[in-house]
Amino acid sequence: MPKLFLLLIVLCGSTPAIAEDSRPNILFYFVDDWGRFANVYASPETPSLNDLLETPNFDRIAREGVRFNNAFVPVSSCGPCRASLVTGQYFWNCGSGAFLNGRASDWKTTPNPFRSMTYFPDLLRESGYMARRAIKTIHFTASKPTKAERSLPQQPYRRYGLYVSEAKTEAETQQRIEETLNHPRYEMRRVLRSSAALDQPFFFVYGTINVHRPFAPDSGEKQWGIDPDSLKGLIPRFLPDVHDVRRDFADYLGEVQAADAMFGTMLDELDAAGQLDNTLIIITGDNGIPGVPRGKTNCYDLSVQAPLMVRWPGKVKAGRTVDDFVNVMDIGPTLLEASDLEIPKSMDGKSFLRQLLAEESGWINPQRNQVVIGRELHFHSARDGNLPYPMRAIRTPEYLYIRNFKTNRWPNGAPYNIEDIDSAGNYDRLAESPYRDLDASLTKAWLLANRDTQQASQSLEQTLGKRPGEELYRVTDDPDQLDNLADQAEYAEVKSELASRLMTVLRDSKDPRLNDDFDRPPYVIPPPVTAKQ
Repeated sequence: MPKLFLLLIVLCGSTPAIAEDSRPNILFYFVDDWGRFANVYASPETPSLNDLLETPNFDRIAREGVRFNNAFVPVSSCGPCRASLVTGQYFWNCGSGAFLNGRASDWKTTPNPFRSMTYFPDLLRESGYMARRAIKTIHFTASKPTKAERSLPQQPYRRYGLYVSEAKTEAETQQRIEETLNHPRYEMRRVLRSSAALDQPFFFVYGTINVHRPFAPDSGEKQWGIDPDSLKGLIPRFLPDVHDVRRDFADYLGEVQAADAMFGTMLDELDAAGQLDNTLIIITGDNGIPGVPRGKTNCYDLSVQAPLMVRWPGKVKAGRTVDDFVNVMDIGPTLLEASDLEIPKSMDGKSFLRQLLAEESGWINPQRNQVVIGRELHFHSARDGNLPYPMRAIRTPEYLYIRNFKTNRWPNGAPYNIEDIDSAGNYDRLAESPYRDLDASLTKAWLLANRDTQQASQSLEQTLGKRPGEELYRVTDDPDQLDNLADQAEYAEVKSELASRLMTVLRDSKDPRLNDDFDRPPYVIPPPVTAKQ
């Protein structure tokens, strides 16, 4: 055999992106504002809103794969959560990514850590994956489109409830539903075509935003048959269990079912292409329910508990459940390890591949029994001086401990313009609304409109009022986190231990909050000073 031919064989065999890459495709379905809501999370022992959901496609992933019972987001705000996810690092070290609307342009004289961080999808792409994203996802360099997919017509993305609710007839309703489902369907086809043409496995993250507000009022009932009054007795106890609040939750649950239906089209396309069983599928969300006090932008369970399910035929034993604690920022390290790639030492997240591949259910590693979460700035003008509301928390199987660093600030924003009830339910007027870290919603509008009643005022004080420096809840007995045990002598030792564990993580990770850096530029840019008239 000629030496030149032998040399070519050696060179071709050493190419990273080899044609016979046996690694699985990866479909990452990432739903904006999707908390831990799916029928598969319903429990016969404890009635919940999950009992009312019909999510056959999400449930299928759990049934044919593994469901995590203790998954949490690192921060309940979409931008920081996504920065943490893509880097595998705590959000507080992600520079401009640490705030919802952190602008790289504000980092003019200070190095921006987020720009120089490693993004796990880039490592997958560099190793031979075709990497793509659609709608609201995460930061990385996507692979270029191929000729193979260009013959497919572009489909506009539709917000399910908002778009379908505009239909005037049953025929138009069905047409609009089909048009909405066409976007995930065609995006999946596009990825499959390019993957086949390139002979590369794909990494595809699809980030639907229909669960994000605003919602079409009463779309939960009209489009999905979710009767608001069927939610009676299932609303979190810190909220008034009144019809408008139930309507609001019903609309949210309807959008969860819409996200499930959109996901179903992608499963159908994978199946039709013969790639379903060659694809690792992972589904989760970036934070809890929006527009509801103690939901999105907080550290309570309603805000930070995340759905997490994984299907990987031939690797993940079907029908398992895992109790080990995992954080959404652990997804990157897990996918890297599953793809036979080295996990960068810079990542704080820890792979849960062991938990995926285990044969048994329950606790796989009893030492994996805590997550650390937090928050800083959400809506930029929620408080005077555009200042954040800093929280850090540690969640264990039995307790939730929260440290509120600035107790003089309003947790969900100041009550500016509290007489402006119309802005409370109008998402387009959020910048004029009181409590701007709380999205406009029916729930918010009802609470403010009825704030002079005992029922509403008690809920407002409990959920949106100023908070003590420390909060401690025994979640096993108090799932809604209503009874703060931080000042009770019998829990002093527990509080001290959890506070110590939390501070160890913050110090070891060099959290800028410990120096109050988040209260200064480049994190916070004060509003311009205007001359008095």
